[in-house]
Amino acid sequence: MEQGSLFFKTIEINGLEIFYREAGDKSKPAILLLHGFPSSSRMYNDLMKNLSDSYYLIAPDYPGFGQSSAPTLKEYTYTFDNLATTINRFIDALGLRKLSLYMQDYGGPVGLRIASQRPELIQALIVQNANAYHEGLGEALAPLAAYILNPSGETEKAARSFLTLEATKWQYTDGAEDDSRINPDSFITDQYYLDRPGNDAIQLALFRNYGSNFQLYEFWHAYFREHEPATLVISGKNDKLFTAAGATAFKKDIKDAQISLLNGGHFVLEEHYLKAASIIKNFLQDKGIK
Repeated sequence: MEQGSLFFKTIEINGLEIFYREAGDKSKPAILLLHGFPSSSRMYNDLMKNLSDSYYLIAPDYPGFGQSSAPTLKEYTYTFDNLATTINRFIDALGLRKLSLYMQDYGGPVGLRIASQRPELIQALIVQNANAYHEGLGEALAPLAAYILNPSGETEKAARSFLTLEATKWQYTDGAEDDSRINPDSFITDQYYLDRPGNDAIQLALFRNYGSNFQLYEFWHAYFREHEPATLVISGKNDKLFTAAGATAFKKDIKDAQISLLNGGHFVLEEHYLKAASIIKNFLQDKGIK
């Protein structure tokens, strides 16, 4: 596989077409990159190119996101449990036996379900603006919290504000070190997928299900303490959704976790993918994953 090149593929998983990006040599250590809301594997394009000389990288789109199938709510159960089940089957279909797990936003609850169920699979965790601690929940999440606790016409209206272009742009630009480095194509592309007919129902279903993640926090913390996975946190420190307090909290249960906060927001890779790639390479090499 040509160094620095991305390949765009699909694979059938239980009747769904799962789209994924691939880079690097399959003989090298694998990194599985799990995206967040409202994005897709597209968010990893630059990072994958810059890690492809040393690692084999795979980044899938979840059902309902990006280029993957987007079945209706009657055809697919949009819960974090089910997204994790689909990605587990994706991992097995690709024959991955060992991997480092990169998680951003929704990638956290999807990936931590997988890691805690299959600890033997995990070589390292790389956390970027993904949360596993109550102290990491920012005030900007208040409308979603209200919708989770009491789904109603009124709370849904507020939750729907997260599906607008204004909110999508805000997630990219708020907290950025220099918002002139944020490519507008990124949030415009995400909004294109959000605006597809029926996609609002998919996203609202996942909003409502997000509370299931809180119930698993203690289980994940127990996994951290028992298995002490090699862990790197490279979150954007200015994120108002998943805050810096949640990033540093990983050290409560993983004493050797490396916390390397970057000066950016929720989508910090937009500005700092080169710095992130360098930190990741050094971390994994220090852990003997090379």
